[in-house]
Amino acid sequence: MTASTEPDAPASQSKPLISHRRGSGEMLILKTFLLVPFVALIAAVPIVWGWGMTWVDLVLAAVFYTVGTLGVTVGYHRYFTHGAFKAGRPLRVALAIAGSFAVQGSVIFWVASHRRHHAFADREGDPHSPWLFGTSPTALLRGFWHAHMGWMFSREVTNYERFAPDLVADKDLRVVNRYFWLWITLSLALPAVLGGLISWSWWGVVTGFFWAGLVRIAFLHHVTWSVNSICHMVGERPFASRDKAANFWPLAILSMGESWHNSHHADPTCARHGVLRGQVDVSARVIWLFEKFGWARDVRWPKPERLAAKLVKPA
Repeated sequence: MTASTEPDAPASQSKPLISHRRGSGEMLILKTFLLVPFVALIAAVPIVWGWGMTWVDLVLAAVFYTVGTLGVTVGYHRYFTHGAFKAGRPLRVALAIAGSFAVQGSVIFWVASHRRHHAFADREGDPHSPWLFGTSPTALLRGFWHAHMGWMFSREVTNYERFAPDLVADKDLRVVNRYFWLWITLSLALPAVLGGLISWSWWGVVTGFFWAGLVRIAFLHHVTWSVNSICHMVGERPFASRDKAANFWPLAILSMGESWHNSHHADPTCARHGVLRGQVDVSARVIWLFEKFGWARDVRWPKPERLAAKLVKPA
């Protein structure tokens, strides 16, 4: 599989940005999977105060958070969107399923949307730039909401044929994409089942579903969405890029290295985003392990001369 490094290449520019608009039923489902975990996240504070959470809940939440996050960062983002490395069929399918566990959209939807973001970063056509409404305080507040999660409620769907034709042509990925509902179900059901089996109680089912299912999904949503919003508004910009992407270190661990966003936009196909000294990038380390095990090949690691050419100020 090869990923497009220029997602809006001339051959595809004749195709529209938007393929269709979501119907009312699809919007209802979308809002349910965005808002129900969010309500659970808000409810988590009084619930943990009143009933607490067990070590089983915490471990399950951490495990499923890690799987879903790496599925997005290593799979959806660095592999499928940008082709930062090559992988065989088993790893390709596993990454697509792991990314689906994050409940941020099916693999083809996510990749098409993100390639569109890079093609029009912080300009008209970018689906989630915080800078589309102006620079006044009111406009930036509106832009922050839009970039963080407001754009997800749009009825417009990015054109897969224009931005992800390689994924559409992949039979395995079409199957994974078609069964997105199944991966959502498993992402919620497995923590509940494991919580019940480990604690050997129905209460373990309930708390596993709540903490490692709903709350974990919502927390992961907002970490990822913060890269879209915060990392295009606040942070350091040591590298030259065509947009306002910035490095925001407080999110580095939770986002598994994705918040080194200026570095990424300066060199989108690079497998490592944390390219400067002290920049922790868990996703890059996972790709390194894949390479060592022989599961990944042709990894696009950062090159000193390319970094030096892009650097605009001392690190």
